[in-house]
Amino acid sequence: MPATSRTARACALALAGLGLSATTMTAPPATAADGATGTAGVTSKATAARKVSARVLSARDTALRQRGDAYAYGAAGPDRFDCSGLIQYSYRRAGFSVPRTSGAQAGFTRRIAKSDMRAGDLMFFYGSGGVYHAAIFLRWSRGHAVMVHSPGSGQRVRVAVPWTSSWFGGTLRRA
Repeated sequence: MPATSRTARACALALAGLGLSATTMTAPPATAADGATGTAGVTSKATAARKVSARVLSARDTALRQRGDAYAYGAAGPDRFDCSGLIQYSYRRAGFSVPRTSGAQAGFTRRIAKSDMRAGDLMFFYGSGGVYHAAIFLRWSRGHAVMVHSPGSGQRVRVAVPWTSSWFGGTLRRA
């Protein structure tokens, strides 16, 4: 087989492995809604994913700035929060439209494995009645998740570790 045919075949196989085809790679640059451009949307998708990740981290940072604010049932800021109100407030400030309740937020996110959690992802605590609490994941420390949340009556927004392993992760990041 001539070298050019082997090269073309190798490129086609590499593209197929990425879920692309030669025709998508030769298309003119696409313009994303956010103004990013790239060949066949590959670069724009990567740029969009980076922007979403940056917004998720912005939401995390907003929640961290609320440390010390009082808990109030049904409150969504700017000075008092319940658990889902803290999430809604933080993510809305970062440009996301997030539902109000923890159960609705859990259904709104893409569920991910605990091992895939990244800073800014969400933690949903559940029991026999379904999701009852939500928090924003910060990091892993000594095998434990670290989160920022608004814990409950008489308490304030704070950084803590979960009191139970009955939680699952959710993300607003793209796959």
